[in-house]
Amino acid sequence: MNLISPTVNRWIQEGKENPEAFWEKAAKELHWFKTWESVFEWNYPAFRWFSGGQTNLAYNALDFHVKRGWGGHTALVYINERGERRLFTYAHMLYEVKRIAAALRGMGIKKGDRLTIYMPTCPEAIMLMLATVRIGAIHSVVFAGFGENALGDRIQASGSKLVFTTDITYRKGRDVRLKEIVDGALKNVKNEVEHLILLKRGAEEVNIEAGRDIMWDDFLQRSKGQNGDCVPMESNEPAFILATSGTTAKPKLAIHTHGGYQVHIASMARWCFGLKPTDVWWATSDIGWIVGHSYIVYAPLITGCTTLAFEGALDHPHAEANWRIAIEEFAVSGVFTSPTAVRLLMRYGDEPLKRVNHDQLERIFCAGEVLNAPAWDWLQNKMLGNKIPVIDHMWQTETGGPVFGNPYGIGMLPTKAGSATIPLPGIDVAVMTPEGEPCAPGEKGIMVIKRPFPGLTPALWGEPERYGKDYWEKIPNVYYTGDSAHIDEDGYVWFAGRADEIIKIAGHRIGTIEVETAFLKHPAVAESGVIGRPDEIRGEVISAFVLLKNGQTASAELKKELLDTVRHELGPIAVIGELNFVSMLPKTRSGKIMRRVLKAVTLDKDPGDITTIEDEGSVTEAREAWAQMKSEIEAGKEL
Repeated sequence: MNLISPTVNRWIQEGKENPEAFWEKAAKELHWFKTWESVFEWNYPAFRWFSGGQTNLAYNALDFHVKRGWGGHTALVYINERGERRLFTYAHMLYEVKRIAAALRGMGIKKGDRLTIYMPTCPEAIMLMLATVRIGAIHSVVFAGFGENALGDRIQASGSKLVFTTDITYRKGRDVRLKEIVDGALKNVKNEVEHLILLKRGAEEVNIEAGRDIMWDDFLQRSKGQNGDCVPMESNEPAFILATSGTTAKPKLAIHTHGGYQVHIASMARWCFGLKPTDVWWATSDIGWIVGHSYIVYAPLITGCTTLAFEGALDHPHAEANWRIAIEEFAVSGVFTSPTAVRLLMRYGDEPLKRVNHDQLERIFCAGEVLNAPAWDWLQNKMLGNKIPVIDHMWQTETGGPVFGNPYGIGMLPTKAGSATIPLPGIDVAVMTPEGEPCAPGEKGIMVIKRPFPGLTPALWGEPERYGKDYWEKIPNVYYTGDSAHIDEDGYVWFAGRADEIIKIAGHRIGTIEVETAFLKHPAVAESGVIGRPDEIRGEVISAFVLLKNGQTASAELKKELLDTVRHELGPIAVIGELNFVSMLPKTRSGKIMRRVLKAVTLDKDPGDITTIEDEGSVTEAREAWAQMKSEIEAGKEL
C-alpha cells in the first residue's frame, strides 16, 4: 500500500527531477532587493545558493510586513515562569530594532563584525539578533546556561568585538546569575573584546568593570547621530554562526546565510508546519539553539505570524502553568516542542494537561530526538483525544530547518509512531553502509544527504578543512549526518540514535532509541537513557538509567518487570548489564541525552567538559548532577 499521497508525491518528484527549479520557485516567495544570477553552484564540497541575489533576514522579518500594512499585528509575545507578559507589534518591533541597530553602529560595529549574545530568551535578545543581521554584522548566540569555559571558547572562536548579557535569568523560581560567568569567561579570551553590554534585571548589585562594561540604557544612547538602516546582503554572506548543540567536546561553529537559510526555513515553515500569518506560534525552545533561531525568531516573523517566546522552566511554578497561559490565554494554534518536554509533562500524570482547554490548538510538532511511540500515544490520544495531530520530525543545527517530517502544510500523511515520516520535498537522502554502499529497505545504516539544499550549512567558521573532513569525506561524495537510521518499505524513516552510539552486542547492532522506547512501554516509566558498556564476552551490553513517573517506587519486582518488558519488545539480543533507577537524566537543553555523562557514571570516570544539563545552569551544578546519579545508583544496588 502506497502511503504517500499523489499531492505530496508530486512535490517530492519535482524536487528530485529539477532541484534548482524547485528551490528557485520557493525563493520567489520571498522579497529580494536584487534577483540572483545563478540558482546553485557546487564546487565540491563548497556550494552557493542564489548567487548575486540580495536580501536581508531582518528586513523580511519586519520592514516587509510594516510596509504591507501589517504593522499593527502582534509580532512577539514574551512570557516567563514568573507570570510576566510583554507584547510587541511589528511596527513597535521595527522601531526598537532600528534603535538597537543604530546603537550597534554607534559602538563601531559594521558589516562582517561578530558579537556574542549570552542572554536568555527575552525581547531584548531577540531584537538584538534582528538588529545585528540588519546591519550585516554576525551574531553568535550562546545558550545562557553554558559554563565560563564553554562560553569563553565560543567568544574566542567567533572573534567577537562585543558581548551582551543580563545579570540574571529565571529558572525554577531562582535567579541564575550570568554576569559572573561572563566575567570568568572573558579572563581567558585572548582576542580583544572591546565591551560587555549588560541588561540589568535583578535588584542585586553586580560587578562593573570600568571602561569595559556598559549598561543597556547607556548602550542605547549610542544610537544618537546614527541610523538603523538595513544593509542588503548577498545571498551567501553569513547572517549568524551557531555552535552545534550535540554532546561533542569541541563545538563546531556552523554558518548560516541570509539567502539559502532564509529560503529553507520559510519554505519548511509552510510545508512542514503549515505556518500562516494568522497563527499564534509557540516554539518552547531557547534562542541559544537552532530551533530558537529558526522557529522562535526568523521564520515566524518572515511568515508574518505571532511568535511566543518563553523564559524559564516549562513546569514551574506547577506542571501545566505555562502551557495553560500559552494555550488558553494567548490561543496558541501551533506548538513546536521537544520529546523531553512531552516526557516531562507525562511524568506528572494525566490530570495537569487534561485541565487545559486545547480548543484553539491545531497541531503540535516535536524534534530534538525521536518522539518514542509511548510518549506520542500519551499526548496524541490520552491528552488530546486524537483531535490534534502530534507530529515528529527531524533536523540538525547544520540543516537550519526540517529535513525529515510529515508535510502537514502540503498534505498530512498517515502517522507511524516513532518515525520521522519522510524526507521532505527538495531533500535528497539515502541510507548507506559506512563503506558507502546503499542499504536495502529495512536495513540499518548511516543517513546521508546526497545533494546540498539551501538550509545546509556551507562552511564552519574558521575551520574550512574540518567542514569537508567531518561532513563530506567520512562517506565520500555525500553529507554525513552522523545518525543511524533505516527506511522502511513505505519510504518512512526511522532513526535509531547517533551512529557512534549504536550498541553492538555479540555481533548484533541495536540503537539506543530502540532500547529507550522499549522501556517506555512499561506504564511506570517516564523516561530512560541507555548506553553500551564494554563486556568481555559479548563485546558490549546495555547500561540503562530509568526515570519513574511520579508516584512510582523503585523495587526489585519493578526492575524484573522492566527487564522482561525490554526482552519481550526486542528479544534476547538486548542484554542489559545493569538497570539503574535515577531521579534525573543529564541532557542538553535542546533535549539530547548527554550519554558521555551516563558513560562516565557507568565506568566511574570524570565526565570531562559538561556544558549544560537540563535543570542545571553551570558546570558546577552539572558535576553535582553527575555525583547525584552516582550516589543514587550506589543506594539502589541492593534492588
